[in-house]
Amino acid sequence: MHFTRMGGYATADVPIIVRGDGCHLEDANGKRYLDALAGLFSVNVGYSFGEEIGQAALEQMRELPFYTNWSYAHPRAIELAAEVASLAPGDLNRVFFCSGGSEAVESAWKLARQYYAARGGEARGAVTGEPETRHDELVAAAGAPQRRYKAVARHIAYHGTTFGALSINGIPALRTPFEPLVPEVRHVSNTNRYHRPAEETEEEFTRYLLQELEQAILGMGPETVCLVHMEPVQNAGGAFTPPAGYFAGVREICDRYDILLSADEVITAFGRLGHWFGSERYDIRPDLVTIAKGLSSSYAAIGGVVATNEVIEPFLEQTSMFSHGITFGGHPVMCAIALKNIEIMKRERIVEGVRENEDAFRSTLAQLLDLPIVGDLRGTGYFYALELVKDRDTRDTFSDQECERLLRGFLSNALFEAGLICRADDRGDPVIQISPPLVAGQAEFDEMTGILGEVLTEASALMR
Repeated sequence: MHFTRMGGYATADVPIIVRGDGCHLEDANGKRYLDALAGLFSVNVGYSFGEEIGQAALEQMRELPFYTNWSYAHPRAIELAAEVASLAPGDLNRVFFCSGGSEAVESAWKLARQYYAARGGEARGAVTGEPETRHDELVAAAGAPQRRYKAVARHIAYHGTTFGALSINGIPALRTPFEPLVPEVRHVSNTNRYHRPAEETEEEFTRYLLQELEQAILGMGPETVCLVHMEPVQNAGGAFTPPAGYFAGVREICDRYDILLSADEVITAFGRLGHWFGSERYDIRPDLVTIAKGLSSSYAAIGGVVATNEVIEPFLEQTSMFSHGITFGGHPVMCAIALKNIEIMKRERIVEGVRENEDAFRSTLAQLLDLPIVGDLRGTGYFYALELVKDRDTRDTFSDQECERLLRGFLSNALFEAGLICRADDRGDPVIQISPPLVAGQAEFDEMTGILGEVLTEASALMR
């Protein structure tokens, strides 16, 4: 099983989930659970559209069960690429399909690496006639053209598990068993404001983050960096939202040093933040976007990279080629399922519903801030985390041993036994991650908050 301590089932049964409807799941014993994690931040339309989406898959199976996108095309991939491009902000108009989120991150880094080689050493903007950046000056100062292959990401950020994606991943516990990884990635601070000095203003915090990012790029050699890769709202660590001005500053730094900005929207795209893309909510203006999960609401294994026209332009020359491909990328049945998922989301006004309900969702969860073990509630849309603390006044966190006792020794089992599926996580400080299907309403908000309140009250007493 994936990311599972399998020894824990030596004396216990593995939970077997057999069916789902709406926001709820049922196990093999008939017990029902509220899925407050949407599978893995991904079943955006919930569990009740299987018949309709299955019919779309069946019809595609009858028409064309499979064909490759290697030098060929088929109608569903064309239609889905056009649909995604129509929903993406700016001129993010080109789509490369793969099978999931890790592959999407891997593909984005490879595309960024090859983009600079395909451009033939020209400064970014030269292809479209735009003013050149400092690229020429940087190369001249270095004495010779440099290959761009390095990337920058953030501490504790989860970006996948294939070797390239794992190298960008900012979680040491996941990286260490597989080192040495793909060179070279540096990690900078994430946007966790909860443990910053109380006297520090948001403007000062933003300035610090941007200075650190620029110094990391300068330390690596800007002429060797091809990619800055960041989530609009960082998942691991607990739904870190960006401070005001942050992404405008990141965009400016990337422009200054001629580096592609990539938004990891494997989680945040397709409605999770109340917009089709989180990049739109925070005006990120990325050159690349990685997608998966909500693209099909996880009814199919599909992901992709969405790129701007400028990034793809060097590959449109007669002898050029993006030297990357995946057998199942743009699989016609997967594309048909994703198209039907988007159709349902539009018809049911699911993205609009997130914006309409997000204040009620937050205010309901905010009741949990009355508990002594809950220090912070953060996030946006349908994407939240509760940070758990030993002392709310000092914001002291739990030790590693205490986290083991609290999260895996008590909370994970207690929440599940109480009928709630969410995530007790300590990649960073200990948090409860809450990210339900986007069809959840006040009844589900009340149900999950009630269960969390009861179990966290017990946890608080346990950890005294």
